[in-house]
Amino acid sequence: MAVPTGGGNKESLPLKPGQWSPGSSPGSGRRGLARSPGGQVPGGARAARRAGGGRRGGRSDPPRGGRAGPAGGGLRDAPGPGPLRLLRVCGERLRAFVDDRMDAIVKADSKIWLTFILAACAGVLHWWHITTLFENDRHFSHLSTLEREMAFRTEMGLYYSYFKIIIEAPSFWNGLCAIMNDRLTEYPLVINTLQRFNLYPEVVLASWYRIYTTVMDFLGVPTKMCWTVNRGKDLSPVESCEGWGDPASFYVAVIFLLNGLMMSLFFIYGTYLSGSHLGGLITVMCYFFNHGECTRVMWTPPLRESFSYPFLVLQMLLLTYILRIPNINKGSLIALCVSNIFFMLPWQFAQFVLLTQIASLFAVCIMGYIDSCKLQKILSVHMVSLVVCFILMFGNSMLLTSYYAASLVVIWGILELSPRVFKRNRSQVCLWVVEGCAWLVGTVTLKYLTSLAFGVADDAHIGNILKAKFIGYKDFDTLMYTCAAEFDFMEKETPIRYTKTLLLPVVLVVFMVILKRAVKYLRWTFSQTRQHEREERYIQGEVIYHALQLLAYGVLAILIMRLKLFLTPHLCVMASLVCSKQLFGWLFCKIQPKTLVFAILALMAIEGSANLQTQWNIMGEFSNLPQEELLEWIQVNTRQDAVFAGAMPTMASVKLSALRPVVNHPHYEDAGLRPGCSMPEIWDVEDPANSGRIPLCTLMSQDSRPYFITVFENSNYRVLKIPNE
Repeated sequence: MAVPTGGGNKESLPLKPGQWSPGSSPGSGRRGLARSPGGQVPGGARAARRAGGGRRGGRSDPPRGGRAGPAGGGLRDAPGPGPLRLLRVCGERLRAFVDDRMDAIVKADSKIWLTFILAACAGVLHWWHITTLFENDRHFSHLSTLEREMAFRTEMGLYYSYFKIIIEAPSFWNGLCAIMNDRLTEYPLVINTLQRFNLYPEVVLASWYRIYTTVMDFLGVPTKMCWTVNRGKDLSPVESCEGWGDPASFYVAVIFLLNGLMMSLFFIYGTYLSGSHLGGLITVMCYFFNHGECTRVMWTPPLRESFSYPFLVLQMLLLTYILRIPNINKGSLIALCVSNIFFMLPWQFAQFVLLTQIASLFAVCIMGYIDSCKLQKILSVHMVSLVVCFILMFGNSMLLTSYYAASLVVIWGILELSPRVFKRNRSQVCLWVVEGCAWLVGTVTLKYLTSLAFGVADDAHIGNILKAKFIGYKDFDTLMYTCAAEFDFMEKETPIRYTKTLLLPVVLVVFMVILKRAVKYLRWTFSQTRQHEREERYIQGEVIYHALQLLAYGVLAILIMRLKLFLTPHLCVMASLVCSKQLFGWLFCKIQPKTLVFAILALMAIEGSANLQTQWNIMGEFSNLPQEELLEWIQVNTRQDAVFAGAMPTMASVKLSALRPVVNHPHYEDAGLRPGCSMPEIWDVEDPANSGRIPLCTLMSQDSRPYFITVFENSNYRVLKIPNE
């Protein structure tokens, strides 16, 4: 098993005849095998043997001539030439070779086990952290079933409702058919919610829950513990259950376990990219110190990113491995394909992230850091995973008409046609510009044509959001997005918070070193440097990719603040490269890597520990009595087929807790619209003729007769019924 050499990410080249690795000398025998910290130098053993030497000196040619007479028999045991001597020397060298290989294997295995043990510790720590924050914020373990469902507001409640439908159905298949022929979500339409809403996580978790409860019931093992909670303040007591047998507790627990596993992947990711366990440590600590900027899983577990993002981390780790190795094996390509599928299925936004990834890889390829053959294999994996997701999503046309799909086809075409159309003796920069423009124009054109051919306009709001960012374009759908703080530009305080934890300064240093290496390579390219010197570029492909991916994530996060989800964790991964001997070997000659790393972490911990303490100090308890009264009234006083319309967040709770049909839902709406973004003001854009007039809802709240009858009212909610006549 080959292990990394002391050069970090840099692969050692085979030694040439007459060339000696540091620390070895001709004729040093077993100890002449070149060894570097943590690995072996390929070809070192051959170089040592080629030089002769051995433990007893060089071997001369056997003397020629006749027999030496009676005294010749004594020469068989004496030092010198002879069959026994030859066997003895061969045996010693074979033993030395095996011992060295075994030492390397043992060291490699011990490093692998150490990596997995440290990764497991990081995962458990993150699982405990997010579980504790979630419990502290809502006191979730002491809530009733209804209160837990109300805690899943807006689209979170919508997603969880399908998990509830499947586990409460007579069988798993009945539940699956129910969500594939759903009349509750967009009444009176019958829709396949599995196609529309990326619900495979709920399907999988519901199947696990049914299997878990069935097995535990068969074994007679209790799965939950229930007790009565006295809420005080003249409120009726409620029953609260804790344990994996409670559906909401099971649902949330699995999400937190998955995100704990994600932190284990981050440690492995940082370790592999930097070539040092210290790199994994920096990645994990930076993530914790900037936890509020990295994720919101502890506040909003059911969101799609909670299921999807851990598989992006796995996908990028596998991609880094593929970019680093010289020859791609089928197993790594299959693993990449599976991780792609698991990333795309739960989240409709995944295709835009993968678009930035293949664009970054294309840039790496046209600059010569990876060959086109390797990129085409990666593109083929993306194409296969896209087709699989298209099939599993029951022909969701948004996948095939996306910018991501168009970009895959265009890049493949450029890689095939470029060597034939463009002459390689023209200016390299000119060629890069032509290929880049061909990709951009081709992607936009192909996306427009495919959308036109399939008649798909579901993702038109994405382009409108970009228009709204740059030229102030407004329509109803765009305002529903851009009025929410999460979809606004990145707030100015975010870079300041990055700076206080030293995350941004460290990554800027790393980025500048990478940029310097890239400029050096470009000079080599333009000066027609000899081939053996230009081979240096092949060990930097994965580093250049990560730098370009960082730029792409930065642009996304600046345009849409919510997409800090991708930028901040990637900053943490890039920070691991401060431990890379490939980039900072010149510095490690003057200072020990451990000293540098722990000094950086100590400075980061000043602000980072304060950030963690702020999170731990958040204490609360969920309560929404007006909505609880509303939902209990609906369950008792309305028919099962009574249809409701209203505010989108409220409709999600009505569908989840009362299981009543609704006509609108919050699939694309986010809570917390700020002043100036109320529904009437947004609708004024669509209906300017009636702009400024008193909204109908306001008039109905004053006097609903004769068109509506008020049947329920409390401090926050009013239910109006349409008369039968």
